[in-house]
Amino acid sequence: MAENIHELLQTDRPNLYREIFPYTEFPKVMFDNEFVPYEIPGKIWITDTTFRDGQQSRPPYTPEQILRIYDLLHKIDGGAGLIRQCEFFLYSDRDRKAVELCKQRGYRYPEVTGWIRAVAADFKLVSEMGLQETGILTSASDYHIFLKLRKTRDQAMNAYLDIAKAALDAGINPRCHLEDVTRADYDGFVLPFSVELMKLAKEYNKPVKIRLCDTLGFGVAWTGVALPRSIPKLVHGLREIGVPGEWLEWHGHNDLHKVQMNAATAWLYGCCAANSTVFGLGERTGNPPLEAMVIEHAQLKGMTEGVNYAAITELAEYAQKELGFNIPNNYPLVGNSFNVTAAGIHADGLLKNEEIYNCFDTKQLLNRPVGVAITDKSGSAGIKHWIEARYKIEISKHDWRVDKIKDRIDAEYSNNRVSVISNEEMTAWVEKVFGNNLPPLR
Repeated sequence: MAENIHELLQTDRPNLYREIFPYTEFPKVMFDNEFVPYEIPGKIWITDTTFRDGQQSRPPYTPEQILRIYDLLHKIDGGAGLIRQCEFFLYSDRDRKAVELCKQRGYRYPEVTGWIRAVAADFKLVSEMGLQETGILTSASDYHIFLKLRKTRDQAMNAYLDIAKAALDAGINPRCHLEDVTRADYDGFVLPFSVELMKLAKEYNKPVKIRLCDTLGFGVAWTGVALPRSIPKLVHGLREIGVPGEWLEWHGHNDLHKVQMNAATAWLYGCCAANSTVFGLGERTGNPPLEAMVIEHAQLKGMTEGVNYAAITELAEYAQKELGFNIPNNYPLVGNSFNVTAAGIHADGLLKNEEIYNCFDTKQLLNRPVGVAITDKSGSAGIKHWIEARYKIEISKHDWRVDKIKDRIDAEYSNNRVSVISNEEMTAWVEKVFGNNLPPLR
């Protein structure tokens, strides 16, 4: 570990990287054409912030709702350790009740961890709840250090180190959240601070984790991009100074539509943990969607024994029915139209072999059979597929009853209809034409 070359850079003026973040224009991507190698850890995993960041964009969950979500996360994980931790607020009676309910389950995964302010007195809350680990806000960029905290870099770093020591003295493993790291002075603050954290870890013989927080979604996955926006270089540099990959965690936001790929990129360059929320619901634009990261993990590491992928669909159903989530129809993996095709030529292909227009076996893996939405482009093949999927029967696309329903659909669009035919309409028309020759709906 080359500690001596990473000294805190004192400065009277904040480094706001105006050439990259002009503010009056869109942020710039600067290329330095320097590349760092992949370093894919042997094991990578997911952590969850649904009960912390995820609650900062909606009315708070009740403790009972949190428990149900926690149960479903455990069900998806299946004891595999893929969804390794959840973090919780600890301040209100509601927060603490939720923690107590979840801890009573006795699950190994996800582990219950806390989140507190960088205030020594808050460790009492962590200790009272019997938690082994807590996140601590340690803002990293000069935007925060100079403009929000009104401190110098050495004042901020010393305060953060004091808090990390207080955690360790209390027998609690600190997880330092480097807020706004993608606008931070990497060589002048991030690396020197991280070196000091690793010294503490060695002194106490305890893990000191580092969460890289892409607070405004500025992180970029492309190779050859300059710091501070380069995710490969952010992770690689910390690995170079000796931070174990198991102590590194990525926390992203979706301000610039890069949230899932950025989290996966952190995995590829040596960061073992990717932080997420259920269906990406988090502050402002949200966080990496947990269900997407579960599938991303399967693509990188293969199907994991024990993981219950179909429980993702169960979680989506609960979120929509009981929590009021408005999951768009075209939302990947769990939206109502995720594996539903509206084009007749596509439906015809599905009938011949569903692999042609389905990205994987959605019935087996997610308990989501393929479907067909009905429009003026669906044709007889689409109508046939809809009826067969709905009523579990087999018919010919040349059946006169299919033709009769197609005539009704064509008439709708001849009258300038632009919306899809709803399931309710199709059900009524099919049952009228087929009469008593249909089995009851399942």
